[in-house]
Amino acid sequence: MKLFDGITYNIRGFWIGVKTPKLLMLGLIRLAAVIIITILFASLILVYHREILNLIWTKPEIRWLLWLWHLLSWMLSLFLVVLSSVFSYLISQILFCVIIMDTMSIITERLASGQEKEPEKMPFLRRFFYLVKQEIPRTIVPVLLSLFIMGLGWLTPFGPFFTIFSSLIAAIFLAWDNTDLVPARRLYPFKTRFKFFYKNLPFHLGFGLLFLIPIASIFFLSFSPVGATLYYVEEHG
Repeated sequence: MKLFDGITYNIRGFWIGVKTPKLLMLGLIRLAAVIIITILFASLILVYHREILNLIWTKPEIRWLLWLWHLLSWMLSLFLVVLSSVFSYLISQILFCVIIMDTMSIITERLASGQEKEPEKMPFLRRFFYLVKQEIPRTIVPVLLSLFIMGLGWLTPFGPFFTIFSSLIAAIFLAWDNTDLVPARRLYPFKTRFKFFYKNLPFHLGFGLLFLIPIASIFFLSFSPVGATLYYVEEHG
């Protein structure tokens, strides 16, 4: 089944990435970038979370309301830390990881097929902005949409369902962000690449499920271009 193929390729790519020195170095750089930026954002939020809370609700003087204010304080802190993690990932993805991911994909394509099929050489800046432009429909918009759906779910009785649904959407598009590296580098039209994506949704769901595992997800994300490139080259190359 394509679902299990997705899980298998993600795990396989992780082990190949760990065992290949160049891929290991790039994966660790990507991991470090995400962690450092996340820590910076989370630290700023925790330092100023009291000021943020006061903008929403000033600390009450009535004792029986005080416990509710403290509960809201901790809930707000947790929510802001989660939100900062998401935005940290997106910022690190745009500023650092988009080039690292493409480089990891190129190395993997050479390992898997013995060559890299690149239609034209691009100057670094042109390549950088081209790759960033691809991130908008593949990752940034879907992740922000998932956060919106999740927030909407908190306002309805169907909160748990919306949370699961939005998480699965984010995972699927994060998987596509990796499988799309090779066709995007070959400058295939967006329509062709999106057609490949929705025709292989079960695979992308399986590949992205590992991104939903707490803590382990950042390690699988760091090396995900390897497994996704292997899949594309071996199955569609």
